[in-house]
Formats: sequence, structure tokens, C-alpha cells
Amino acid sequence: MDLDSASTIVLHVLTQATSQDTSVLKPAEEQLKQWETQPGFYSVLLNIFTNHTLDINVRWLAVLYFKNGIDRYWRRVAPHALSEEEKATLRAGLITNFNEPVNQIATQIAVLIAKVARLDCPRHWPELIPTLIESVKVQDDLRQHRALLTFYHVTKTLASKRLAADRKLFYDLASGIYTFACSLWNHHTDTFLQHISTGDEAAILNSLERTLLSLKVLRKLTVNGFVEPHKNMEVMGFLHGIFERLKQFLECSRSIGTDNVCRDRLEKTIILFTKVLLDFLDQHPFSFTPLIQRSLEFAVSYVFTEMGEGITFERFIVQCMNLIKMIVKNYAYKPSKNVEDSSPETLEAHKIKMSFFTYPTLTEMCRRLVTRYFLLTEEELTMWEEDPEGFTVEETGGDSWKYSLRPCTEVLFIDIFHEYNQTLTPILLEMVQTLQGPTNVENTSGILIKDAVYNAVGLAAYELFDSVDFDQWFKNQLLPELRVTHDRYKPLRRRVIWLIGQWVSVKFKSDLRPMLYEAICSLLQDQDLVIRPYVGCLVQYLPLLWKQSEEHNMLRCAILTTLIHLVQGLGADSKNLYPFLLPIIQLSTDVSQPPHVYLLEDGLELWLVTLENSPCLTPELLRIFQNMSPLLELSSENLRTCFKIINGYIFLSSTEFLQTYAVGLCQSFCELLEEITTEGQVQVLKVVENVLKVNPTLGPQMFQPILPGVFRGIIDGERYPVVMSAYLGIMGRVLLQNTSFFSSLLNQMAHKYNQEMDQLLGNMIEMWVDRMDSITQPERRKLSALALLSLLPSDNGVIQDKFCGIINISVEGLHDVMTEDPETGTYRDCMLMSHFEEPKVTEDEEPPTEQDKRKKMLALKDPVHTVSLQQFVYEKLKAQQELLGEQSFQALMETVDTEIVNQLQEFLQGF
Repeated sequence: MDLDSASTIVLHVLTQATSQDTSVLKPAEEQLKQWETQPGFYSVLLNIFTNHTLDINVRWLAVLYFKNGIDRYWRRVAPHALSEEEKATLRAGLITNFNEPVNQIATQIAVLIAKVARLDCPRHWPELIPTLIESVKVQDDLRQHRALLTFYHVTKTLASKRLAADRKLFYDLASGIYTFACSLWNHHTDTFLQHISTGDEAAILNSLERTLLSLKVLRKLTVNGFVEPHKNMEVMGFLHGIFERLKQFLECSRSIGTDNVCRDRLEKTIILFTKVLLDFLDQHPFSFTPLIQRSLEFAVSYVFTEMGEGITFERFIVQCMNLIKMIVKNYAYKPSKNVEDSSPETLEAHKIKMSFFTYPTLTEMCRRLVTRYFLLTEEELTMWEEDPEGFTVEETGGDSWKYSLRPCTEVLFIDIFHEYNQTLTPILLEMVQTLQGPTNVENTSGILIKDAVYNAVGLAAYELFDSVDFDQWFKNQLLPELRVTHDRYKPLRRRVIWLIGQWVSVKFKSDLRPMLYEAICSLLQDQDLVIRPYVGCLVQYLPLLWKQSEEHNMLRCAILTTLIHLVQGLGADSKNLYPFLLPIIQLSTDVSQPPHVYLLEDGLELWLVTLENSPCLTPELLRIFQNMSPLLELSSENLRTCFKIINGYIFLSSTEFLQTYAVGLCQSFCELLEEITTEGQVQVLKVVENVLKVNPTLGPQMFQPILPGVFRGIIDGERYPVVMSAYLGIMGRVLLQNTSFFSSLLNQMAHKYNQEMDQLLGNMIEMWVDRMDSITQPERRKLSALALLSLLPSDNGVIQDKFCGIINISVEGLHDVMTEDPETGTYRDCMLMSHFEEPKVTEDEEPPTEQDKRKKMLALKDPVHTVSLQQFVYEKLKAQQELLGEQSFQALMETVDTEIVNQLQEFLQGF
């Protein structure tokens, strides 16, 4: 395209494409689609959207077409890829001026620059970061803001890259610009604090926006930019300084109105401070150790003392509670049962944690959680009256416990009570004791306090097992309260029936059940206690039938089957049935209960479909997993379903689930692997592989005891192909996505078997290449190629000795995944996925479950589906060539079979 003549034509067609008239719009869109692959088209678009005199809608459309073009045609291997010359011109044009006046367009330009940076920075775009750094220093407000906006999006994008080589590049970038990023943030923060005293709203908003953006940059650099951040004084200095800055910003909220843009931005900045701490704790728990004491002091003082009065807000309280919860439950801070097996880092963190949670601190936290945060608010009571169904959905955590105050407080209470139950049990029992007897229906506050305390007793049911005579309490206190029919007692009746539901599967005599069923039958006539009108009749019918069939286990099997179909039909909305559903699953899958002999198979199936259709993990659903360990010990024909259930939890909320159950699960797996069939071993190993896929950072640490056996199995040449395939899948995940852990594992194995690390590595690669045919799944074959290629570039003699084998595997992988475009003759990786699309479902097909959607979203983060093998091979060979020099590299390539080299060259045409 000739730029001068083409600009006028393209501008005209873009203008038509903004028309509301479909007869004008459709031909214009068709024309633009044809131009997408024309050389020079994107240069024309750049000229159009950077021309501020043109219509905003036209410029907006030009930006969108440009951004979409990056996704489709920027990569070298893409059909109709942009030429290197045009890309160089475009890169230069994108960072010439940061002066876009329209916010929405400026954001889109920043995003598309980040997209290009993801592919080209720093190798092909070394000037990007220096240009951005210089541009954020200018005095012009608009240019400074736009450069800072772009700086953030570029940093965010580069931080999200997960391959080891990309992470190394980001580490180098972070080290180089961290000092500048800190000084930039401090400058804008100090400017904002100065402006607060002037009351100049425009100046406050201006400086606050820059504070927010520079803090976003620092968040990405701090969390993702360092392997051992605790060794960097500037990083730790920034983190320690967050608490003082947070105090300053919270105090500023007194000076800013409650309903304006400045307030919104201020609260976002405060929340971002807490996100830095939470993200850092999640990614670097041991580096966070020096911050544990200060974090707990800060969070507890603002949430559980008067310090926060008048300046805190709901989302901030939620974040502080999440911070406390993550420290209390952190897997890295829990010593082993045998203390000698614990690392010094774990013991140090545990000591700090224990010294903070003294009796007075725990007492005050418990009392405030129950008597303040558990209380139903006026707004909630009104919602109960006007929309009881909506209230139930809202209360059970529609968003998830991490973001909603009520679920968050309940989860924190459960975790603290579990961790410190010996201290907190007497406190909660004392609160119960003060509430004995009926409460006057006119005493609204008394009813609400009782509701809150009953909520606490229900949540802590498993911890209170030996401390509460629930049978007596049910007969003397709870049952009479269920019979109070006054409208004002409605919330308490609802709470009592929920409380009984929590205890039924924990401690409840069978001879009391008739009284309970009678009470439930009368309650089911109260529509305020029934969820989802269109299943109301069935929900009323099934509990009654379940009650009547207590002595008829075959009928109960039929009820379980009905529930399975009901959950599948409701999908995510089945969460509203959990108060009835989860106790049934609990009973049916508890091997200590006699009915499990009849109910177990259907109960497991109901458990599985419940997980598959669950929109989020609730504390009660998580707690049921306590039934799993005895089930695994049975080693019965239901083992396959058990493994599916475990996978369901992993896909649903891997971190939460693993932090709670990983130690016990890993122990069960170690025992199972020694005694079950080959098929059973494969199922166990698939679960481990899923853990590593979903959580490549924590997964290897949590299942570390299993990995030496996997490594040994590979070295020894496991004779069963399906087991060998699973071993290589697991090791491929570790090698590709957690290089540092692989190195430590290799070191561990070398010490154990008194061999050199290089010798072991060479043996592993050799066996991997030799047994590649054991792997039949295309995903695992591509994973193997990516994993072995990740060892390059290297000057290690052993890796160079195995270079031929690595190339052989790579070419095999290319044959597996590359498909040829019949029109262009170019190849593309058929496993690449770029975005999530809701599949179109016909009337005959089942819609995707929530778990199907989770798996699809997981695939969008998986290197197997996000990294082009063709591109990866090219980049690794190029890097190896640059490391060795042309002559040595050619000598290395001569070790590869000529036919393999020819095939490789054919796949890499166009690079």
C-alpha cells in the first residue's frame, strides 16, 4: 500500500465501518478484512489513529484493527506475517509521541504496545523500555500520564510470561529499572500527599492517578521480577514502607468526600497496596517472613480494634482478613509433625506467627468476628424480607469469599478456630452459655447476636465435636426455637436449621431424627426457607423422602441418583442446594457410617457432579474432603471416581485445596503407588501432573516426596509404557515450568545415588529420547519437546552430547502439532489457543460444566497451548548459535541426522 494514496481510501472505509446503516457497514467491514493481509495496511492505520484531528470513532476503530492484526500477523510464522521492515517502522511510530488526548484510545494504544512488547521486547525492541523511562520523566502532564500508562501495560504483559527464558529476561529488566520505578512511585505519592492539604480536586486526582499507575508497575516488578526478593534491600524497603504509606492514605480518606472520583481512586490505590502484599506472600512465602509481624499487627489493628473506625471500608477489611488468613494457613509456615524435618525458614516463620497470636489477641479477634462481623445488617434483613431467594444466593458468596465480606469473615473464623481451637473453644462456649433460653421477639439485637453465635457454632462444628453435647442442646434449646413462629424469629429459625445441618453429620443421635424431620416438614411450608422456586417442589419432596427412607438404603440410592440429575440440570445454580446436598454427600461417603456400604458409589458420583458444576469452593465443600483419605485406603473399584473428585478440587481452587490437604494426600499417594495396579498408578500420576499443570510453583513443593520415585522410574526405564508416559509428563512440567525446583531435585538425586548431576541429567535425557514412543498423547509429546528444548542454550558438555536426541524429539513434536495451510503452504501449531470462546451447543449436546470452563481457562495459561513449538525451536537454536558461535554451532548440528535436519529446515521456513 502506498501510504499517501491509501490513507484517504482506508480513512473513507473506516468511516463507513462506523455507520449504523448495515448496508454501508457490512461492505466496509468486508473491505477492511481483505486489507488485513496487505503490506502497509497497518502503517496506514497507525497514521490514522495518531491523527488527533480525525473523528474519535474512526480512530478507535483503527486502533482495534491494528490490535487484532498484532494477534494474527505479527509473529514471523503466521500466514501473511508482516515484514520485518514494516514491523520496525511500526515499532518506532508507536513510541514517537505519548500524547493521545482520549483516555479510551490511549488505553488501547498502551495495550497494543504491550502486545508487541510481549513478542519483540527486548530482543527486537531494545529501545522500548529506555524510551518509556525517559518519557515518564517529562513535565508535560498528558505525555507523562500516557507514557506511565504504557509502562504499566508493558510491565504487566512481560511479567505474565512463564517460560524460564522469558522469566530470566524479566528478572534482568526488573533489576535494571527497579530503583527508577521506586523513585517514580515515591515522587508521585509525595506529590499526592502534598496536594491533599490544598483541597484542589483536579490536582489531587491527577497525582493520584499517577500514584496508582506507578504502584501497578512496582507490583509487577516486586512480585514477578526477583527469584530471591528478600536479598534485595530495595524490594524489602519498598515492602516495609507500604504499611506507613497505607496509614497515610487511610488518613487521607478523612479529607476526601465519600462520593466522588477521587474517593474511588483513593480506595483503588489502598486496595492495590494490599494486593502487593497478598501477591508477594503468595509467590514468595519465605521472602515474606520479615513482613509477617508487621502485616499481622497492621491488619489486626485496623480490623479488630478502634484504629480503623471511620476510615476503613468493606473491600479493605476483606483484604486485611485475607492477609491474616493467608499467613495463618500458609503451607510454608507449618512445621512437619516431626519438627526436625522442618526447614529453618519454616520454623522461623512459625515462631513469629505463634508469638503474635497470644490469648488476648485471639480472644478479641474471635469476639469481634462473631459479635460484629457476623451480625446481619439492616440491609441484609431488608433483602431477606424483599427477596429471600436473592439473599440466600448473595450470602453464600456469589463472587467468592475473597471479595465479599460475609463469606470472608466466615472463612477467616474457620481457619483461626481450626488453628487455635484449644484457645478459642472456651471463648465460644462461654458466648453460647450466655444465650441459653428463648429470646424475646421484640429484642431484635438479641436475636441478631444469637444468630451470629449460632453461625459460629455451626462453622466450628468439627472442632467442637468433643466439647458440645449437641443432642441435649438440640432437645432443650434449638428445637423449641424452631417452633417459634413469629415473623421476627424468621432469620433465627433459618439459622437454627442451618446449624443443625452442620452438626447432623458430625454428632447427632439417630433416635432424635424423627423430631428433626417433623420440624423440617413444618419449616418446608415456609417459602422463605426454600431456594429456587422452579425446583422448590422437588427440594421439599427429597428431604422428606430422605427422612422416611432412613431404614431403606436402596430407596436412598434412588434419591442420590435423582440428586445427580438435579445437579447436572441446575449447573452452577446447584450451589443453592448445598445446605441439603452437602450433608447427604458427607453421610454417603463416610466409611465410618454403616449406610456407606449401600450409598458409597452413588454418593461419590453425586460428589463428583457437584464439584464439576460448582462455581466456587465453599468452606463446607472443602471440608467434605476429609472423607477422602479413608476412601483411598479402601483401594476399591471406586478409586477411579475418587481420583476424578480430587482432580475436581484441583481445577476448582488448587491453592486453597492443596494448602489444606496436600500433605495428607501426598502421603496417601505414596502408599498407594506401592500397592495398587499399573492402572491405579497411572491415575495417581495423572492427578500429580494436573497439580503441576494448575500450580507449577507450589505443586512440586507439595508433592516433592513423589518426585524422586518419578525421576528414578525414568532413569531405570520403567517397563510399562503408560506409567513411563505419566512419569515423563510430570518431569516435563517440572523441567519446563519450575527450573529451580528441577535443579534442586537433580541435586537431591545425585546425593542420594552418589552420582554427578551431569551424569544423571544425561541419563535422564537419553532415556527420555529412547522412550518417547511410550507417549501417545499429543499434548504430552509437545510438552516433552518444550521441556527438553528449555535446556538450551547451554555450553554444558552433557547437554551438547544429547543435542542430537533433543533435536530428534523436537522434530517429532513438530510433526505431531504442525498443520499446513493448503492456501499459503505455511505451517502453524494446531495446539495453540489464543482466547476463550463459549462453545456453541446444539439441542442434542450437553452444555459445558463449570469444570469444563475451568479446564479451558487453564489451557489458556498452559505453555503447551500458548507457546508455538515452531517459534520455540527457532528461538532456542538461534540462542544456541549465538552462545557457541557459527562454527561450533554447525559442528553441533552435524551430530544430527541429515534427514532430520532437512525436516527441521522445512518446518522453520520463513524464520
